[in-house]
Amino acid sequence: MSLLLSVEEAEFTYIKEKTESTAGNLSVQLDKLEKAGYLAIEKSFRGKRPLTTCKITQKGVKAFEAYVENLKNYIS
Repeated sequence: MSLLLSVEEAEFTYIKEKTESTAGNLSVQLDKLEKAGYLAIEKSFRGKRPLTTCKITQKGVKAFEAYVENLKNYIS
């Protein structure tokens, strides 16, 4: 989630590289975040290759901000 806050949108391969996740693990996590309404996932093609693009939603931004605030409160 924090990775997607810093970009407008990101391709699956970019997220996979940056998080050092396996494709299967990342796919499951993105699916869960999409079902929660935190991400919007668009599937298309670039030429003949599949292209998955992820974008954080407003609900996702608010949830992440609440998470960070809860962590701050816990630490202090």
